Amino acid sequence: MAARDSATPVYGIAVAAQLADMNAASLRLLEQKGLLTPARSEGGTRRYSDDDVARLQRVALLRDEGMNIAGIGRVLALEDENEGLRDELEAERAESAELRRRAADRREKTGPA
Repeated sequence: MAARDSATPVYGIAVAAQLADMNAASLRLLEQKGLLTPARSEGGTRRYSDDDVARLQRVALLRDEGMNIAGIGRVLALEDENEGLRDELEAERAESAELRRRAADRREKTGPA
């Protein structure tokens, strides 16, 4: 059996709420406020992924620390931006390493300059 991607939407709202230790109304509110965008089935049913559940758990932690929804939204936006920048940096590093490897291969094939 193949491993499931953490972004695959598999949980209904009741299960996601239970996993995040929230109620379904809270999940709907978070979606309304733009803090979460679950996938939808063809029939319109919300489907949550493991990534969504992790985000909900992060929201719950911030809420328990006394942060309001606006503050939580800002923290999540900054964390998302940070993750995107890290991904870009990693991609640039991988590209740079590949270019260095190719240059070394060419030098090896052509001999000393």
